[in-house]
Amino acid sequence: REIFEFIEVFYNRQRMHSYLGYLSPVEFEAAAKAA
Repeated sequence: REIFEFIEVFYNRQRMHSYLGYLSPVEFEAAAKAA
């Protein structure tokens, strides 16, 4: 359970996603707010 939470909360929000232009979800969200 703790490993799953780590993956969901930290890893998936930090790793780059190709469909977000290789930005992490956090970076993509920040860029969208700034636009």
